Amino acid sequence: MKKTWTILLAFALVVILTAGCGNTANENGTQSETSNNTANGAGNGGNNEAQSENQEEQSLKEVTVMLDWTPNTNHTGMYVAQSNGYYEEEGLDVTIISAGETGVETAVAAGNVQFGVSYQENVTVARTSESPIPIVSIAAVIQHNTSGFASPADKGITSPTDFEGKVYGGWGSPSEIATIQSVMEADGADYEQLTVLDTGYTEFFTAVEKDIDFGWIYYGWDGVQAELKDVPLNMIYLRDLSEKLDYYTPVLIASERMIEEDADTVKAFMAATSKGYAYAIEQPEEAANILLNAEPDLDSELVKASQIWLADQYQAEAPRWGEQKLEVWENYAGWMLEHELLEQELDAEQAFTNEFLPQ
Repeated sequence: MKKTWTILLAFALVVILTAGCGNTANENGTQSETSNNTANGAGNGGNNEAQSENQEEQSLKEVTVMLDWTPNTNHTGMYVAQSNGYYEEEGLDVTIISAGETGVETAVAAGNVQFGVSYQENVTVARTSESPIPIVSIAAVIQHNTSGFASPADKGITSPTDFEGKVYGGWGSPSEIATIQSVMEADGADYEQLTVLDTGYTEFFTAVEKDIDFGWIYYGWDGVQAELKDVPLNMIYLRDLSEKLDYYTPVLIASERMIEEDADTVKAFMAATSKGYAYAIEQPEEAANILLNAEPDLDSELVKASQIWLADQYQAEAPRWGEQKLEVWENYAGWMLEHELLEQELDAEQAFTNEFLPQ
């Protein structure tokens, strides 16, 4: 559940990821047609029924969703919608794939995948770059920023002031460094007294045991895992440090072109996906089992505990799952512009939409 900060490099790539979509419907149709030819003795009635079923399968529109990272509980609602047939009910045959070498934002904008999982900060950077990438957030997966700075309790790090003299491990992205510097300065701390190490994608628990004092985690995954490991953590949530840092992370995205030219598919996808997340909110244990059935290599205990924790976070106090507020987009974009992380101001009203959420 770590952030994909590589978007700033991905924008410059010329090679576009070609996402492979399975042609399951066509294969099934061919197999059924062959079976019908073999079983002519069953009569025309049986053939007609089988042909009708094949036509129904073939009428499903193939859609691909690219994740931001490896499958986890941020994505459960889509796996539920896929497993429970919600997408089929909306006329869609949805394939879920993990993130590729090219950023998800680039793949969505290029039309190589129809939908993706991203973050508000990535969408903001994409839309305000020198060569803007026309992607739009169509739903907030989680209502509040559940990420923050975590450290083993025995480190005694309870505020940004305590970052002085400590070692932080992260990815070294401009947004990451600016965030740390900002919260330290707001707390009267000296950023120059912090040592920053690029730990890449090293697991948080491995990193704090070896090289660092604290890192940036999503509580819904690493925090819950700490509870299961019986490792007491001090957690400093970004949203508690500034309301401007309570942004949407992650979000679902589509391209402007997709929204303009195929709004019916976007509406159908969101109808089924919303239903999937509603199921995960109401039945987190069953939803966890669905995710585990689809991704059996995941840690079963962690998935189930994380799913229960996230059940209250997906929608929180919002009137419906996925709802986004203009002020949240304006606040964070203003913060990024203030810290010289954007090349131009964001037109926040164009960066997101609630249009496709079920009423």
